[in-house]
Amino acid sequence: MRTPTLQYLYLQKPITLVVFICIISVLPWIGIGDFSTKGEPREAAVAVSMIETGNWVLPQTYADEFAYKPPMSHWLMAAFSYPQGYVNEFTSRLPSAISFIVLVSFMLVFFGRRTRFQEAFIAALLLITCVEIHRAAMTTRVDMLLTTFIVLGLIQLYRWEEHLELKGIPLGIPLILGCATLTKGPVGIVLPLFIFGVYLLVLGKYKFLHIFKAIVYAGISSLFLPALWYIAAWKQGGDDFLDVVLAENFGRFFNTSTPDIDYRLGHENGFYYNFVTLIAGFLPWTILFFFSLFGLKVRKPEKTVKELVTGIWSSIKSMEKVRLFSLVVIVCVIFFYSFPASKRSVYLMPAYPFIALFLAQYAIYITEYKTKATRVFAAFLASCTSLVLIASALVMGGAINLSTIVAQYTNKASTLYTVSLIQNSLANPTFLTVFLFVLLLIALGILLYQMFRKINIKILYATIGLAFALNLVTDGVFMYTIREGSSCKAFATRIKKEYPVNRSNVFVVNNLLKYKNMYGLNFYMGNLFHDFEKQLPEEGYFLVCENNMPDIEKEYKDQYSFTFLTATENIPDELDQKILLYSFTKK
Repeated sequence: MRTPTLQYLYLQKPITLVVFICIISVLPWIGIGDFSTKGEPREAAVAVSMIETGNWVLPQTYADEFAYKPPMSHWLMAAFSYPQGYVNEFTSRLPSAISFIVLVSFMLVFFGRRTRFQEAFIAALLLITCVEIHRAAMTTRVDMLLTTFIVLGLIQLYRWEEHLELKGIPLGIPLILGCATLTKGPVGIVLPLFIFGVYLLVLGKYKFLHIFKAIVYAGISSLFLPALWYIAAWKQGGDDFLDVVLAENFGRFFNTSTPDIDYRLGHENGFYYNFVTLIAGFLPWTILFFFSLFGLKVRKPEKTVKELVTGIWSSIKSMEKVRLFSLVVIVCVIFFYSFPASKRSVYLMPAYPFIALFLAQYAIYITEYKTKATRVFAAFLASCTSLVLIASALVMGGAINLSTIVAQYTNKASTLYTVSLIQNSLANPTFLTVFLFVLLLIALGILLYQMFRKINIKILYATIGLAFALNLVTDGVFMYTIREGSSCKAFATRIKKEYPVNRSNVFVVNNLLKYKNMYGLNFYMGNLFHDFEKQLPEEGYFLVCENNMPDIEKEYKDQYSFTFLTATENIPDELDQKILLYSFTKK
C-alpha cells in the first residue's frame, strides 16, 4: 500500500484504518492452528454440546460434567458455528477476534474525541501490538469478550455522568453490564461500578448519597438479564450448580475453602504478580519506556512528604476528566485483583486501553524530547528482527540445525520436540512462510530508512509497523507450527479410524484433584468422554495421561483388566506428557 493512501486513511478515515489493521492482525490466523492448550478446547466443547444437544442453558461437556461458566461466549461460538453445523478453531475463536476489533475501535472513538487524536491513534496501535491483548484476541477464551464488555460499560458510565449528570439510566449500561455478567459472572457488574463509584468520589462533583443511589440503581438494573440465566441454570443443575457458582466467584475472590467442588481453583500468585504481568503484557513497548529511563535525572525533593502528597493529589484533581477517569480505572483494576489469591494476567486486561493512553502520551513526549530513546529502541528491535531473519534464512538454507544447537543446553523432551517442529517448518517453508518473512524484511527496511532520515515520529510509527509484522510472523509461522505439532487432533483422528469408539464406550477419569483432563482430545473426538469413576462400566476404551496410569492400575487392579493399545506419537502441549489408549473389561 502506498504512503499517500495510508495518509488519506489516517487523516480522513482513521477508524477504518484501525479496523483494517485489527482484521489483518487476527482474522487470517485464528483458523490455521489446532488447539494445543487446555483452555481453548474446554471452552469450545461447551459450544459443541449446545449445538448437538440443543441445551443452551447448562450443557454437559467434559466427561458428563456441566459447564460452570456463564454462557455468553459459548452462545456466540455456537451461533457462529451453527450455519456450518459444527464447531472448529475459526468459529470458536471468532468471538474473541471480533471483541478485539470492537474494543480497539470504540477506544479510538472515545479517546479521539476527548484527547489529541494522535495520542488516541498511537494508543490504539500500542494496544493492537502488545503481547497480552494480541494473544487474548487469538484464543477461544472468555477474557477478550469480558474485557470488551467491561470497557464498553465503563465508557457508557463515563458518558452517563458527562452528558446526563447521572440522571436516568441509559439502556446501554444495564445491557452491556448484564452481558459482561453473562460472560464471566458478577465481576462484570461489580468491577465497572466499583471503578465508576471511585471516579465519582475523586471527581468531587456529587454528594456521597447521590453517588450511592446511582451505583445501586445501575447495579440492580444490570442484574435482570443474567438473573434469567442463573435461575434457569439453577433449575437444571440444582445445588451442584450453586456450589460451583459460589466457589468460582466468592471462593476465588475471598480465598475461602471450597470443599463442595472436586477441583482446585488454581492460579495462586503473590501481590507482585500483577505488576510483573503488566510489564510482560505490554511488551515490546515496556522496553521502550525502560530505555527512556536512562539519563533520567533524579533530584532530591526539596518538599516535605506532606507537601509532595498534597502536590500529587492536586495534580491528579486538575487532570483532564478523561485522563482522571483512565487513571482511576488503572488503579482500581490493579487494586481489585490484588485481593484474590487467584491471579491471572488476563484479569488485568480491562486496564490495558487506559494504560495505552498514558503510554501513547509518553511515547509522543519521548519522540519530541528524548530522541535517543526512540532511536535506541528502534535499533534494538531492528537488531532482534535481523537475528530472527538471519537465523531463519540459515535454517532454510540448511546451514544450521536448531535442534542440534538447543540439545546442547537442555534435554527436556517437550522443549526439544517444540524446537524440532520449528526446525522442520523452516527447513521446508511454505509459500505463506516465505511471504510473511518477506513482509517482515520490508517492515525492517522501512524502519531502517526512517532511522536514516531521523524523523522521530516516523521512526515510532515504523517501529510499531515492525512490531505488527513480528506478530504476523509469530502467528503465521511459529505459533501455527507449534499448535499443529503439539495438539491431539492427529491422535483423535487415528483413534476414530482404527478403533470402534462411539458415544457410549470412551471413558476417562474426571478428577482434577488427582489427574489431568484431556480437553483437546475430548474436543477432537467429538465431546464423547464419560466419567469412568461414576459409571464403572463393564467394558470399553480408556484414555489416560502416561504419568497417571500407574495410579489407575493400582486403584482398580482388583476390579478391571487394562490392555494397552496405542499412545500419542507427540507430546501434547496442554499435558506435557503422552496420552495412552487402553481397552478394559470388568473382572
